[in-house]
Amino acid sequence: MSRIETILVTGGAGFVGATLVRRLVTSGYRVRVLDNLSTGDEAHLAGVDAELVKGDIRDVDALDDALADMDAVVHLAAAGSVIGSIADPVGNFETNVLGTFRVLDAARRAGVERTVQASTGGALIGDATPPVNEQSLPKPLSPYGASKLAGEGYAHAFAKTYGLRTVAVRFGNVYGPWCARKRGVLNVYFESLHDGVPLIIYGDGTASRDYVHASDISQALQLALEKDVPGGTVVHAASGVETPVALLADLCRQAAGLPDHPIEYRPARPGEVGRNFASYDLAHELLGFSPTVRREDGIPELWQWFKDQVFRD
Repeated sequence: MSRIETILVTGGAGFVGATLVRRLVTSGYRVRVLDNLSTGDEAHLAGVDAELVKGDIRDVDALDDALADMDAVVHLAAAGSVIGSIADPVGNFETNVLGTFRVLDAARRAGVERTVQASTGGALIGDATPPVNEQSLPKPLSPYGASKLAGEGYAHAFAKTYGLRTVAVRFGNVYGPWCARKRGVLNVYFESLHDGVPLIIYGDGTASRDYVHASDISQALQLALEKDVPGGTVVHAASGVETPVALLADLCRQAAGLPDHPIEYRPARPGEVGRNFASYDLAHELLGFSPTVRREDGIPELWQWFKDQVFRD
């Protein structure tokens, strides 16, 4: 396997991408970013020594051009919302399934040996007794989860058929800086705290997720690039800690210094997983991955980032 020097990051102007690209550049790689800027922002990469190309992963010509002279690909570009996938399953399919297929096929044509792609844990596996792991049977509850399962299937097939060294990294619920365009629960809660409106909890507050910091996800992605593991490998990059949404709301209220801020309960929404957190044992065994950011530290740090970057008025 030749040494990796140049890396294409699709979706590299998004919030995970902004953290990953900084990490890769600091590590000495030459990085090119392909992003259609639908949810990413070129400002996320301001001052970073990386090439930004505006283009869409569904555009074959744009992919071929972006992959010229690249040694590896990290594929992050995606339609990432469970709720959005329920509202627009066709758009989710085109971005996540067709887009991932085209990234893999372009890598095959370009002779790129290593690909790493973003997948998901809870949305792909569905309702299962946590902690979930790589042996948990996939039963997605949403088009988003199904799209990520399809992407993993294509990665495995391309590894076995064409010899690509593919790795799919299943993310927990990622949080961290440069997330202002994301519509995750932390964004919604921070905006509600800032605007003085109640925090909304769907269901009874016991629904849980595995919240993992973008810096830990970036660590896992870089390790997946660099380590010699078989093509078709799938690993969970997670915190291994279960956080019920009621506790998450409390952590957000505490971070904002508003421990008595009101909470409003509403009926649970269809397509969303109940309890979920993941074991990262295999990622630790194969890649040497271990999360480093505790939610008790990361959530207050993110609140400060929102105050500095989003709530400046």
